[in-house]
Amino acid sequence: MMKHFKLYSNCLLVKGFKRSLIVDTQRIQYQLIPNDLFEILLKTEKISLDEIYIEYNIENKKIIENYFNRLIEEELGFYCNEEEVEWFPKMNIDFQTPFLIESCIVEELSEVGKYKNLILQLEDLQCQYIEIIMYETLTNELLLDILSLFEKSSINRIGLILKFDEHKDLTFLKYLTTRFLRIVKIIVHSTEDNEVLNCNDFNATEIIKSSIIIDSFKFCGVVDMKYFTPHIAHFTESLQHNTCLNRKISIDRNGEIKNCPAISKSFGKLQDTSLATALADPEFKKYWNVNKDQINTCKDCEFRHICTDCRGYTEDENDQYAKPLKCGYNPYTNEWAEWSTNPLKEKAIEYYGMQDLVKKDV
Repeated sequence: MMKHFKLYSNCLLVKGFKRSLIVDTQRIQYQLIPNDLFEILLKTEKISLDEIYIEYNIENKKIIENYFNRLIEEELGFYCNEEEVEWFPKMNIDFQTPFLIESCIVEELSEVGKYKNLILQLEDLQCQYIEIIMYETLTNELLLDILSLFEKSSINRIGLILKFDEHKDLTFLKYLTTRFLRIVKIIVHSTEDNEVLNCNDFNATEIIKSSIIIDSFKFCGVVDMKYFTPHIAHFTESLQHNTCLNRKISIDRNGEIKNCPAISKSFGKLQDTSLATALADPEFKKYWNVNKDQINTCKDCEFRHICTDCRGYTEDENDQYAKPLKCGYNPYTNEWAEWSTNPLKEKAIEYYGMQDLVKKDV
């Protein structure tokens, strides 16, 4: 009986210009592979290994076998016979969500009364995550008052970006993560050093201390390997949508309702426009379906479906399909470089007023 090779159904392939990727969505890991192996793995779905060896010349049989054996060692695939091939159907990679809005970003909103109204509106839109960004110091008492409003809310995850002061020490952070279990992430900026704290000490909350002074939303949009997300939800969303802006809404520091604080288009002020009204504007969903397979350069990148995206800061502000400004990866050479020193990005850096920011960006 003819022998076949199959990847496990949770292992998904992505082809890049010079190399490809196997994304293990179960272990949330990824493995780089040659493009030749990508093509072979596609063919093993339909033809036997003997036919593969003939097609790629019998003298390459040992090389191909070594590839397969390596994938087996990594628990990414397995051998099976012709009958067994049909026993392992492909995983459904459709992306669906019941929520009108998945996430919300709020800048510099420190009035408790405004949060009460905002939370009610976000609940109506079924929002699941809110990220609160404070560029200036916020008292611990006021922060606790704001977070208390979420205790009976259907918003089940909270992220905080806070400016450091002497009162936001580890004891206070431990208290926050103990009392408010919805908090999944806290970034404390403007600290003396950079440190990622042990999440086990903070009820599984991600705690990051950053020496970067965050005084505007220009800090956002960085593309880096440390932000890659080889998770099934992210991967499947990326195939159809923009993973940064799909089902996202934001309130900038001026109270403007936007897709993202980095995008200039406003759909009204929170004080006189409801979130539902802004969402109903056809223009609001302009970027929701701009996925990585459409974006210049990104569409040739092997990392595109585990990477995030930024439509707020791009290399060409007049092209909605331009590559993210803060990406230094070149899929045509497989090399990473510091994005801020690229002379081809100087015009865009000046347009977004990031001349000072790029000197301290990491």
